Amino acid sequence: MEFSPLQLALIALLLAAWTVAAAVLVLRAGAKTRRSQAQQTSLKRMQHLLDAAPAIPLLVRVDGRIEAPERLARWLGLETIPQFLSELAGDVDDAGLTKAQVDDLWEKVRITQTSAAPFAHSLTPPGSKRSLALHGALADPQISPGGAALVWVFDFTNSQDELARLSQAADRAQSDFGALIGLIEAAPIPMWFRDGRLKLRLVNRAYIEAVGAAGLKAVVEGQIELLEPRDGQTPGEIAGTALEQQQEIERIDAVTIDGERRSVRVTDLPLGPDGVAGYAFDLEEQQQVAREFRAFREAQRAMLDQLSVGVAQFSADEKLSFANRPFRRQFGLTKETVEARIPFERFLSDARDHGSTPEDRDFPEWRRERRAWFDGAGMQEENWPLSNGVHLRVVAQPLPDGGLVIIAEDRTEQLALSATRDTLLRTRTATLDSLFEALAVFAPDGSVQLWNRSFAGTWGLDADFLDTHPSAEGLLEAIAANLAKTSDVEQIGAVVRAATLDRRERGGQVALSDGRTLRFAGVPLPDGNGLLTVLDITDSQKAEKALRDRAVALEEADAVKARFLANMSYEFRTPLTSIGGFAELLQSGAAGALEPAANDYVEAILSSVERLTEQVENVLDLSQSEAGLLPTQKQEIDLLSLMTKLVREREEAIITAGIGLDLKGRKGRVVDADPRQLGRALGHLLDNAIAWTPKGGQIDIALPKPGAEDEWRGRIILADNGSGMTPDELARAEGSLVSAADSETGSSGLGIRLARQLVEAHDGTLELESEKGAGTKATITLP
Repeated sequence: MEFSPLQLALIALLLAAWTVAAAVLVLRAGAKTRRSQAQQTSLKRMQHLLDAAPAIPLLVRVDGRIEAPERLARWLGLETIPQFLSELAGDVDDAGLTKAQVDDLWEKVRITQTSAAPFAHSLTPPGSKRSLALHGALADPQISPGGAALVWVFDFTNSQDELARLSQAADRAQSDFGALIGLIEAAPIPMWFRDGRLKLRLVNRAYIEAVGAAGLKAVVEGQIELLEPRDGQTPGEIAGTALEQQQEIERIDAVTIDGERRSVRVTDLPLGPDGVAGYAFDLEEQQQVAREFRAFREAQRAMLDQLSVGVAQFSADEKLSFANRPFRRQFGLTKETVEARIPFERFLSDARDHGSTPEDRDFPEWRRERRAWFDGAGMQEENWPLSNGVHLRVVAQPLPDGGLVIIAEDRTEQLALSATRDTLLRTRTATLDSLFEALAVFAPDGSVQLWNRSFAGTWGLDADFLDTHPSAEGLLEAIAANLAKTSDVEQIGAVVRAATLDRRERGGQVALSDGRTLRFAGVPLPDGNGLLTVLDITDSQKAEKALRDRAVALEEADAVKARFLANMSYEFRTPLTSIGGFAELLQSGAAGALEPAANDYVEAILSSVERLTEQVENVLDLSQSEAGLLPTQKQEIDLLSLMTKLVREREEAIITAGIGLDLKGRKGRVVDADPRQLGRALGHLLDNAIAWTPKGGQIDIALPKPGAEDEWRGRIILADNGSGMTPDELARAEGSLVSAADSETGSSGLGIRLARQLVEAHDGTLELESEKGAGTKATITLP
């Protein structure tokens, strides 16, 4: 570690004494090595003391050169201590001192160097919140000869912040104290303060007016008391008890104010050992209001006892304070129970035992929900059906004081009558509205009395028009505008007259202008009215015609499909067979030896013919499957043998792809299936797995054993850890599963659609599960 000249000078002063002591020790012990170690230890200790000191020394020579620890550079925001004092001015705004600060400091240092006068100075570096205090004096010649100045730099940022905070707190406390004095002075109740000797020291204006004194000075000098002695104790002695016990004392006293005796609540409040504060609150008006309230309450309760509706009141502490006679009778309460002020929850429990609450499986929870009425913001209304057939209408109204009023009205008879009437009306309305026919009831005078919901729509009328209860003539006039033949309205009128006047049944059929056909009939009713029923038979006529047309169309479609499939089988397979045959002749050399390039072309032709033949087969099989014409020749097949054959056929493709394949199963998994069609379905799925499994991937084929209660005889699970598909990609793949051959050319093929059709043709199911980046799993189940 390198030391500056200033640090070496300070350390030298301390080492001087140690050197003498070390010399004595050398002379006494002759241990030169031990003295060197002691000096190094002391030197390090002094360096640590300087680093941990709260002040940093700054040595300023006569020519302006400076020496200081690097810690001062960090305080000033500089990278290192410069050589001259003038260089303390930073090049940027947030580093070093300003030029004015440097000039001011240099002036004070120069004065100290010339006159040896010490100075004190403070400054804040620009861009910094640090406050620095500088104390300068002439340096000791042993430190730096030649009149250098030694400046000690202190960081008093925290102290300055604390002083500012205390100053603000003092100003705020003084302001709050002034506001408090003003508030006490303006208080409408008498207030006073007694000192430690229990003498009155301060009273407010209300106190002065209450005792009729001339002012504060008169009250304090005369020690004029507002209160009178109580039980042989003066007000001061009672306040002394509060001061001694350091506990608030509250009491009700009678005082004379303006010649009137008034009741006041007096409070003596000790303020630590400094004294006792007191105040008196006038209770006379409150007591008068309380007396009037008690009289009003008694009159109100006497009136409530005369009502037929049960009324009960609970206080703010949730206890029963009043219940009139009907309420006590409804809930089985005695006068003694009401006087005992039972809690609300106990009231509900007793009411449940009496059978006056609804049956609920979780009664404690039901009771807690009703207890929340006390905290509600508005009225609560409930209907309580009781087990004895009684129906109560319960209204709970929270009170401003936190209490609760409950009103219980017995509505059993009213609800029974209302239910009977509503049931009859609903039954009649529901019966009429649920009929397929449109109905209308005509009075003997011909006016429309009743109709169901579909009557207006059937005739193409406005529902508001029927609300006017039109006459038969008005209704027929409105109907005539919607008929295909206006003259048919006379037929409808004859039916209505026959039902209402002639009291006999009659019917007919008309066509509307919108193409609908209606069948109607008139029926006389026992009460003298006539019923007109209308039924829209348009849909049945159209359905009958549509069924006939559809049967003809289906027969023609089946014939067209059969001809198309037969034509496709011949038109596609014949040219492909010819192309494949000629290509094989060329490859065999029947037309002469082929060049290598020509031989490659022929191989490509054969490969394409094979792929196209397979696609044609797929299209034909798919079409036949959807038409229900796919031929299947089922026989007993061992699934393990079938899968082994399919895997061996693709052994070269698996090795070329660089993937692994694991086939697990045992012989004996026998199903009834077409080996060709089932093999094609499984081959498509296996080709897809090979195509989309990356090099180093794995394909697992499992033939699990069916369970004891499993209705499926065979199950094949084919899973790979390839790229997988998202749900959207899987949905798109439902129509196209790419095979290995298809993937080379980008063709989408028919894949999963054909595979699913082939599996379903065997009464089986195919389920696909895929996750992007995790692979695909196909499960085939066969009966």
